[in-house]
Amino acid sequence: MKAVFITYNQALTERIMAMLDDNGVRGFTKWGLTEGRGSRDGEPHYGTHAWPAMNASILAVVEDAKVAPMLEALRKIDEAARMQGVRAFVWTIDEQM
Repeated sequence: MKAVFITYNQALTERIMAMLDDNGVRGFTKWGLTEGRGSRDGEPHYGTHAWPAMNASILAVVEDAKVAPMLEALRKIDEAARMQGVRAFVWTIDEQM
């Protein structure tokens, strides 16, 4: 099992949710408003007057086989919306109850 943490501009929420559905990911936890700033480029997402955009974040625990297709779909979303930004991180899950 793997944990996939996805953080993205909230304007991309419909695309991200469709990606989860397309990849058979039913269970996840979503944080609707998260702040952040990209490590390479892009504008900060702070929800302020100066930087009004906001991020959302999702954590999904999935079977190992689902990770590569999810990351590929996320890369395509990111390439189509570079300035909004999508990032994903994957961790190994040792145990689950």
